[in-house]
Amino acid sequence: MQTLTTSAHLEPDTTARVSRFGPTVDDEGFVSLRIGGAQLDIAFIARPGTADTLRAIARAAEEAATALDHLTGTPTDGAE
Repeated sequence: MQTLTTSAHLEPDTTARVSRFGPTVDDEGFVSLRIGGAQLDIAFIARPGTADTLRAIARAAEEAATALDHLTGTPTDGAE
């Protein structure tokens, strides 16, 4: 990842969208993971070879969601 440090608060209406951009003559293609809301979008651009990085982000997000469930006493779906 290239250097950028920022923060944004997730809200219940935060959206996530994946867009695929196929290869062209000049580019190998990429996937965009866009997370956002009314005032801010953050787009992660993932090129071929970074699938494991996206999977690690997904695992970390699931861990964070489980931690929030524990903080609020919300039952999880059995995946702990």
